[in-house]
Amino acid sequence: MSAIRLLVLGAVRQHGRAHGYQVRNDLEYWGAHEWSNAKPGSIYHALKQMAKQGLLVAHEIAPSTAGGPPRTEYEITEQGTEEFLSLLREALVSYDQKMDVVSAGIGFIVHLPREEAVALLKQRIEGIEAWRKSVTEYYTPEDGPEQLGHIGEIMHLWVHTADAGAEWTRGLIARIEGGAYSFEGEGEPFVGVLGEGEENPFASGETHAGDRD
Repeated sequence: MSAIRLLVLGAVRQHGRAHGYQVRNDLEYWGAHEWSNAKPGSIYHALKQMAKQGLLVAHEIAPSTAGGPPRTEYEITEQGTEEFLSLLREALVSYDQKMDVVSAGIGFIVHLPREEAVALLKQRIEGIEAWRKSVTEYYTPEDGPEQLGHIGEIMHLWVHTADAGAEWTRGLIARIEGGAYSFEGEGEPFVGVLGEGEENPFASGETHAGDRD
């Protein structure tokens, strides 16, 4: 699974309608250009491809009276919303996703009902624990990595990563169950998007031909 589809669909959905530069600006504001493949070229390509796939609708906007080329604004479709929610649930449940996918999932977790978010995270822990059990059939963490020579350090890394991931997930579940954050159906959720014309302190400064879209 690629994080870019989830990130772009979610960013468009949060705005209602957004042009490519708004989507790019939001993702840079979240730092996604540092921890994922959400680079300018990938963002514009994803917007156009998902419009072709029926996940987004592209609206051609006439140029302003000040001149300049027209822009394309994108709006998520019902099919796109279904895809977004499917990718979001997969990102939260699957313990073996890459960090950028997990990060994207956490970034949009409040777009689910609170109870569903908790249930998905509990499934994530179950997956981590099942995977850890399969690894420890061949490797005993208590005996240390030396039992398998330096290759044991690989097993040690895997187990340590699984334990840390499970611990972090339990902490997140506890915070959510304790009432943290505003989830779907609980009023206006937190939306980390920039207003029109608001300066982005984290912008990369890189220009791209698609900025007019």
